[in-house]
Formats: sequence, C-alpha cells, structure tokens
Amino acid sequence: NDKIGVGLIGCNGMGFEDLKAFLRNPEVECIALSDIDENVLNNRAAETEKITGKKVKHLYKDWRKLIDNKDIDLVIVGTPDHWHCLQMVSACQAGKDVYCEKPLGNSIEECNIMVRAAQKYNRVVQVGQWQRSDPHWQDAMQFVHSGQLGKIRTVRVFSYQGWCPSIPVKPDEAVPAGVDYDMWLGPAPKRPFNRNRFHFTFRWFWDYAGGLMTDWGVHLLDYALEGMNAGLPTRVFSGGGKFAYPDDAMETPDTLMATYAYDDFNIIWDHACGINHGLYNRKEGLAFYGENGTMVLDRAGWEVIPVVSENVARMEAVPFKKGEGKGLYNHVGNMLSCIKSRELPNADVAIGARVAKMAHLANISCRVQREVHWDDKNNLFVGDNEATALSKAY
Repeated sequence: NDKIGVGLIGCNGMGFEDLKAFLRNPEVECIALSDIDENVLNNRAAETEKITGKKVKHLYKDWRKLIDNKDIDLVIVGTPDHWHCLQMVSACQAGKDVYCEKPLGNSIEECNIMVRAAQKYNRVVQVGQWQRSDPHWQDAMQFVHSGQLGKIRTVRVFSYQGWCPSIPVKPDEAVPAGVDYDMWLGPAPKRPFNRNRFHFTFRWFWDYAGGLMTDWGVHLLDYALEGMNAGLPTRVFSGGGKFAYPDDAMETPDTLMATYAYDDFNIIWDHACGINHGLYNRKEGLAFYGENGTMVLDRAGWEVIPVVSENVARMEAVPFKKGEGKGLYNHVGNMLSCIKSRELPNADVAIGARVAKMAHLANISCRVQREVHWDDKNNLFVGDNEATALSKAY
C-alpha cells in the first residue's frame, strides 16, 4: 500500500497544523481524528474534508480507539503536554510510528519512559521541534562549529512573547456540553472544570505543562546544546516568578532567568510574558558570544556581528542570511521518509528528551528556589529529595 494512514489525537491547536502539513503530501491519508471536545472534533472533521475532498472515516472521543485502528500507520499526538507520554507509549506498543508535539514529556521521568518505549518497540518517533528540519539552522550550526567565532563563553537564549497576556481569574463552572472532561484530565489531578485550565491556556498550569519555559525553551535551548556539543548540565540556578501578573490565574512564571553552568561556558535562558522586545530587536532567539564575534540566530535567519577592539574587527561580519520558512513542511517530509527507511528522524525522541529535560531542570530550580545539582546517570538531584520528586511528575 502506497498510502500512509494517519490518525490525529488532539485536534484543537498545533496538532491540526501538523495534520495539515502531512496532508500536503499525496501519500498521506487521514484515517481518524480523536478529541474529547465534540465541537472541536466535528469542526476539524469538516475542515479535513475540505482539504482532502473525503470524509474522515473515523471520529473518536476516546483516543484509545484510534490507537487500536489497524489502518493507522502514524499517530500524531497533539494533546496537552500531560497526555504525551501515555499516548506516545501506547502508540508504540501498538506498532505505530509517532509524531509527538513538543515538549516531549511533562517531566524528566516521562521523557525517560518515552525514550525507552521508542527503542523497545523499534518505532520512528519524531518530536515537533521542526527547526531541526529548517536548513538555515543547520547552516548556522556549521558556522558555530567551524570555530570562526573563537572561544564561546556564553550562549544567551531568550523568548519574549507579547502574545502571553494576563489570564484573569475565573470561577469554576459546569463542564461544557460535548466535552469529556474526565478524559481531558486523564493522569492529571481531579479538579473542577475551569476554562482557564482548558484548551490553549492549559500551558500556564503545572498539572498539565511547564509554561513558557517548556513551550519555547525546547525549540531554542535545543540549538544552544547543539551549538556547544553539550549534554545536560550538572548545575542549574533559576529565578523568576509572577512579576508581571502577580494576581492573575497563571501558575507558571511569567518572568524567568536560568543559568546552566558547564565547565568552561554558561547557557543563559531568559523569558518574559507580555513583552515582545528581546535581545537584538528580536522576540526570541539565541546569541553565541565568541571572542571574535557574536552569532544571532532565530526563525527568520542568522547573522554574525564582529567584535571590534581598538577600532579593528576581529573577524568578517556575516550579513543576515534569511531562512526559507519551510521548517514544518520539511519536518513532516523527513518523518514520512523515515517511516519508509526506518532511519532516525531529524528530531528523534532522544533529541526531544534531552532538551525537554533541560527545560524541566530550570523549572524545578525555580520551584524549589535554589541551585540544583543534576546527576543524569542516576536520574536524580544530588542531596535534594524535593527536587527529585518534581523530576518524576509535576
């Protein structure tokens, strides 16, 4: 069969954008959609029919029925973060390949479980860090690794997102018609329904996600690690809180700065909700500070700014090199190719796990309000039971 049958779990947000990208490829057929909200499910089914000219064969409120469908080769996991682990592992157990939205897992331990599942069941798992398939990011890494910047002592990674407004406190309410709220909660603690904690804004609550740190951190910290050929750090100090919106409903920090300490360099993370203006007149990006020059890299492209000492530039400037803007399309194409070849995809599960853990380290340090010392071999924080408990589950 030349067709690759795809099923999507979680149709409301980025999951549906992923599906649309897959459907741009003629070998893909959408077999099933699953969502706990009937309104979302029916609307996405209608939109999919407009795109493909065919009715979606199966609509499920219970994602387990989608996993059991033998016509599905690839499962897209587009649910909130707290569901990623169970759904991805279940899909692997059922012999499906998986495209899983980022961040990979909602805790360090979940990431470990997901890596083991992909390896045990020999499945292709691509994480939705689509910059891994955008050529200008790879070109930038080649330049960093060339050594022309000189010794790099600091990498600054920043995300200033003005689209993150204050979340006003709202009362609990009855579960909306057509919503299977118990299924939405899944492994998360039982709570009354509150609209703030549902759909898009789930990401600001610890039960379901890790805030802007995990939402944007996995995209950008990934390339800090790649540029420095680094694994996870042993020391992390993170400070932040609700500095912008102290009285609103958001639980995760709206402002956060973290230092990841290595032997001869630091990686610095800096985020702010409600502000659009970060370093170098960019909302988000990375800056590799070398002794000869600084590379600035974001989704639009990259450039190198020389260090000038006594009116002499230490290296040639590299004018801005614009990216193609086809990262998601390329990422999907890479996934489809790897389903056939069984090669590791560009954002393999191990890559997704490494950077998701990196983001969780900073969140945990912030929550316990102290420097933490991570022992990656033994999967624990040295002498810190409180932090280790948070590494198992938020």
